[in-house]
Amino acid sequence: MTDLAIVLRSLRARTFSTAVTAVTVAIATALLLTLLSLRQAGSSAFLRGSGNAHLLVSADAGPLVSVLNAIFYANAPQRAIPFAKFNQIRESFPWAWAIPMQQGDSFRGFPTLATSPQFFSKFEPAVGEPWRFAEGRAFDKNFEAVLGSAVARDTGLRVGAELAFTHGSGDEHGHVHDEFAFTVVGILEPTGSAHDRAIFCDLDSSWVLHAHDRRERDGLVKHEHTHGGPPATTVADLIDDDRRITGILLRLPTREGSSVPAALQQQFDVLRRDPTITVANPADQIGKLLSIIGRVDLLFVALAVVILVSSVISILVALYNSMRERRRQVAIFRVLGASKGRVMALVLTESALIGLLGGAGGILLATFGTAVAASYLKHEVGLVLGFAVDPRSAVIVLALTVLLACLAGILPASLAYRTPVADELRPTA
Repeated sequence: MTDLAIVLRSLRARTFSTAVTAVTVAIATALLLTLLSLRQAGSSAFLRGSGNAHLLVSADAGPLVSVLNAIFYANAPQRAIPFAKFNQIRESFPWAWAIPMQQGDSFRGFPTLATSPQFFSKFEPAVGEPWRFAEGRAFDKNFEAVLGSAVARDTGLRVGAELAFTHGSGDEHGHVHDEFAFTVVGILEPTGSAHDRAIFCDLDSSWVLHAHDRRERDGLVKHEHTHGGPPATTVADLIDDDRRITGILLRLPTREGSSVPAALQQQFDVLRRDPTITVANPADQIGKLLSIIGRVDLLFVALAVVILVSSVISILVALYNSMRERRRQVAIFRVLGASKGRVMALVLTESALIGLLGGAGGILLATFGTAVAASYLKHEVGLVLGFAVDPRSAVIVLALTVLLACLAGILPASLAYRTPVADELRPTA
């Protein structure tokens, strides 16, 4: 009988104890791998979301709030910028492009973003990855809508469907703009960013919705459904105060082969002198956010390592108790010609196999856990993560688990190594 067969028979003889110990190790391994995967995927998701914009202008209270609202749709911005300010900024420098945005409405809880057609032709949700359409096209006229991939998936809407926006975040008290129907003309492919859960339309249409509300308050029109009939408010009814936006995406000209413009800091300082706006460098703000989150993440990862070490100690306890019960068997094995080194190697192999079983089970649990965690973050936090367990991390954690299991087996192996043969083979009363 080979040594491996002896070890496997020993594990089968203690099936319950072996299974409980391996499951304990698997849970700890899965927790560590899930935290590592979430940490890496979260960083990637945040960095992807800023796209190829160099600067973001808004009227929010601070740069970080501005980035979270405009790029990650955390909340609808509370302050607006006159469209005249957009024209002033656009003409102040030869930008590569300047794209206006307006937020504030929603559909079934999904945020809407009113913008210009350049949003699809110039802005990239991730650097080097332009928008791609799974179905249809971009909007090119009033009251046309484009759906992010998550919106289409969760609502079941398709090209040709009609929808009405809700003013605000879409809670039960929100006012539905049912006077105007938007027609879905396009569905985007997944980008792995928060833009997947947004709905896009043109600025004029969004302005008309709110101009209609204003005209209702002023008694110029009555509230009535206009589906299929001529709208009571049109673009011709807009006044300057209706033409407001909540953000501006800016990109500066860059040299070929470089993504960092030489004039970035200069233009950032120029815009920052204007007290009516807030200027943010999305990449810098996301970096600061990740540095804050990273400190908290390290605490969780450290805690997961401690839990893993604690679970491995269970291997030590299980094998130690087993060796105390199996001294007579070890003594007989020694009499049959097994050396002390071979006995010790058998115990260490048994310990390593339990660690290997637990680590492999942990990888499977982590694969499932990352999918559950990603789903939770998408629905509860609004952060879209597309990730799986990193193979390299899995190999490292598995090797660490087996190594710790071997270390945990040293004490039981030492107990088996020092088993006094003569004492254990004495006849018992």
